[in-house]
Amino acid sequence: MNADEQSGAGLVLTSGQRKYLRGLAHALQPVVWIGREGLSPAVLLELERTLTDHELIKVKFNEFKEEKQELAAEIVDQTMSVMAGMIGHVAIFYRPRPELEKRTIRLP
Repeated sequence: MNADEQSGAGLVLTSGQRKYLRGLAHALQPVVWIGREGLSPAVLLELERTLTDHELIKVKFNEFKEEKQELAAEIVDQTMSVMAGMIGHVAIFYRPRPELEKRTIRLP
């Protein structure tokens, strides 16, 4: 199983669910950028905060473009999220809120 299909939390998305999330993310702007510092503790903290607040986020790789697949897999592991897709140098990550009543995204 690859980073597209499973997260550290054990969340598994079907291809239809990934497609649905990519559609929702289409209008979103990247909220976290991976720059020359890579996956620093500050970047990981920001990823945690934005996933908690938004559930679905885009991350842009300004640097480390050749290593973006490996970095995306590390983001999945560190944040217990799942990658819904990657288009160019922008990855889409999803992590549902733990409280069902607070979730804003309902997967099909």
